Amino acid sequence: MAPENDSSVTEFILLGLTQKPELQLPLFFIFLAIYVVTVVGNVGLIILIALNPHLHTPMYYFLFNLSFIDLCHSSVITPKMLMSFVGQNIISYAECMTQLCFFSFFVIDECCILTSMAYDRYVAICKPLLYKVSMSHQVCLMLTVGVYAMGLVGAMAHTGCMLRLSFCDGNIINHYMCDIPPLLQLSCTSTSINELVVFIVVGVNVIVPSVTISISYTLILLNILHIRSAEGRSKAFSTCSSHIIVVSIFFGSSAFMYLKPFPAGSLDEDKVSTIFYTIVGPMVNPFIYSLRNKDVQVALSKTLRKRVVNTQCI
Repeated sequence: MAPENDSSVTEFILLGLTQKPELQLPLFFIFLAIYVVTVVGNVGLIILIALNPHLHTPMYYFLFNLSFIDLCHSSVITPKMLMSFVGQNIISYAECMTQLCFFSFFVIDECCILTSMAYDRYVAICKPLLYKVSMSHQVCLMLTVGVYAMGLVGAMAHTGCMLRLSFCDGNIINHYMCDIPPLLQLSCTSTSINELVVFIVVGVNVIVPSVTISISYTLILLNILHIRSAEGRSKAFSTCSSHIIVVSIFFGSSAFMYLKPFPAGSLDEDKVSTIFYTIVGPMVNPFIYSLRNKDVQVALSKTLRKRVVNTQCI
């Protein structure tokens, strides 16, 4: 992705998470461990869903895509962040724009896939007799195509607007990645169009999904309260609680980051907020769903038993 503007800057310097030398090495190992756990957790969940036919349902189909998005999302950010801890904190203009493009793509994908999962839970609990029709293979496929299409449109809008800006002198990004707010602060040309695009794209992909999810879970809650058996209510709550936790972490931190005027608040606060949905979220999501989901636990147990039996036979 070659720059198409008149920018004299050919590379940027990423300041990283902190400038304190004594924290660089400990943070490197902490975030390296987080990344390893993220990769193992999400790849493990992807393989588990693929290998177990009884998990080939709409709920786990979306969970499969969520794990894939989380894996890619983290891989776009964390390796470069780890390099900044050991001194390799220079990123070229083209690499910066490419990272911004893929970062925007996977963030928007996650917003949309979480919304699709909320709709799936609404149909499963509130319209159980219509579930197979409403969440057919064709519907799931259309929703997934829509998820990635929204991500592509949003990423192209953000990246295209960023490419039109000029960066004349300043090339120090007070962040651990090429994100929109710190790049806008470096521009020596007007950023009004970029700010408008951020509010439109982020508003559509944060506010609309948030409202949709809120409505879905309000209807779900009302439906659950009408379930007579305590066991039925408990089962219904358990199928939704994991998703509610994931949604709260992701939408809460992303809304704090983007749905405010530019500039507002310090970039140090923004970096902390960004960590939650770029690094922490992708790490904890597979464990939230697996530890609180009996189907995943049973599938994992069966897979491990088969593995042990096959090893003994060999």
